[in-house]
Amino acid sequence: VGGDLIGNALWTGVRLRDLLEMAGVADGATQIVGRSVDGFTAGFPTSWALDPAREALVAVGMNGEPLPARHGFPARLIVPGLYGYVSATKWLAEIELTTREAVDGFWIPRGWAKDAPILTQSRIDVPTSGSTLAAGPIDVAGVAWAPDRGVAGVEVRIDDGPWQAATISRPISDA
Repeated sequence: VGGDLIGNALWTGVRLRDLLEMAGVADGATQIVGRSVDGFTAGFPTSWALDPAREALVAVGMNGEPLPARHGFPARLIVPGLYGYVSATKWLAEIELTTREAVDGFWIPRGWAKDAPILTQSRIDVPTSGSTLAAGPIDVAGVAWAPDRGVAGVEVRIDDGPWQAATISRPISDA
């Protein structure tokens, strides 16, 4: 899931929760819809942005630099724990507060799920798929993610052997 569309970045910007509190959220506003300059829309539950345990952002920076154009310059939405197709509007032009029933984001009429929480997942990147390997010890490396919960541990199993604890690197953030 995600293939080369999954990655890590250190995002900087304004907490969406703080922005919404300053603007005011009317009773009954159950969905936030991000609208892009190119007409793309993505909607997610208002509760995801207002939850203090999450760090939804209007991001303007990535990895200590201004947000690159291909990642949504000048601003984009980042909502940990949700797939981007319902939350990560790039080239952000507008944020609309509405109801879940009133708007379906771009992908919803095309058969994608309206609720899109990211489940805990992992991927092995080394060795690459289809590699021919020499006999002997082989380094195995990859990534695991659970964007709004964090990953406490990873285990690896080779063929029918026992599960073995993997060495975990330093996380990029606390979440």
